[in-house]
Amino acid sequence: MLTLAHPWLLLLLPLPLLLRALLPAHREPRVAVRAPFTDRLADLTGQAPADGAAVLRRKRMQWVLLASCWLLLVAGLARPQWLEDPVVDNLPMRDMLLAVDLSGSMETEDFTDATGNTTDRLTAVKQVLADFLAERDGDRVALVFFGSAPFVQAPFTADLEVVQELLDEAQVRMLGPRTMLGDAMGLALNLFERSEVDERVMIVLTDGNDTGSLVPPARAAKIAADEGVTVHTVAIGDPEAAGEQALDEATLREVASITGGGYYHAGNREEMASIYTELDALNPRQVQTVSYRPRRDLYPWPLGAAMAFTLAFFALAPRRRPHRTALPARSRATAETAP
Repeated sequence: MLTLAHPWLLLLLPLPLLLRALLPAHREPRVAVRAPFTDRLADLTGQAPADGAAVLRRKRMQWVLLASCWLLLVAGLARPQWLEDPVVDNLPMRDMLLAVDLSGSMETEDFTDATGNTTDRLTAVKQVLADFLAERDGDRVALVFFGSAPFVQAPFTADLEVVQELLDEAQVRMLGPRTMLGDAMGLALNLFERSEVDERVMIVLTDGNDTGSLVPPARAAKIAADEGVTVHTVAIGDPEAAGEQALDEATLREVASITGGGYYHAGNREEMASIYTELDALNPRQVQTVSYRPRRDLYPWPLGAAMAFTLAFFALAPRRRPHRTALPARSRATAETAP
């Protein structure tokens, strides 16, 4: 669709006619006749030299070119634009971070995969998270792995395919055998510092207990609450386990309670899948839609045409024919009878 960025400039179209009506015509003094006997001729004829006028008449084509140039110039100043088809862009309104435990206990084979075969905990987690990420269209997702140390595998991004690929590449013990839960939460909060959306959610998945983090999980949870980050904790595995593989449900409940999140326990793959379905219901996806229409400027075309018409006008300019006013009839009669 054709539109004008500055349509009010079209009010300049009648300006030349207004100036022609209000301003006097251009006058340029010049001598019409140069002769050494002008004074004697005036005495003999009894006439005194008078002012004459030379009127330059333009051709009709020149007037057409002038009018066309002015119309095109004003049209170019009004900045014509062509509106392209609308473009709709969905802006993310939620940042979601997945913190996944890769400690040694995640290799325990007490889960089943999608086909029902026995598999380790990490493989089951990957399969469930794959379905969860498939429903995250419109969200930005970040990925943090933790073991003996936390590591940012993917910062916040809307490219969920990349997040899925990085999750698939995760291996048990790739960050050590221990579980630094508090440090992982502290590292995740650093990513949220650069988040500009209002809804920020962290999902922490672990099957163990914190084993010596510099930042205790409860302290990290209080910082998260101050920053407006909701933390949901998902515990997997056997709650009756002992030693380093013991599942610290009390700490996970406390972390979720401090931030206003929920605590969930998954003893098998089906329970884990239902947990992420429930999390999706608690945090429905919100999308801010922005629609705009790209504009393509067309003003070079009328300005280019105006320049071409201007050149054509000057090409016709040398053909102007001057017209001078004639002497009065009595002066001509006197001149004809003079000796």
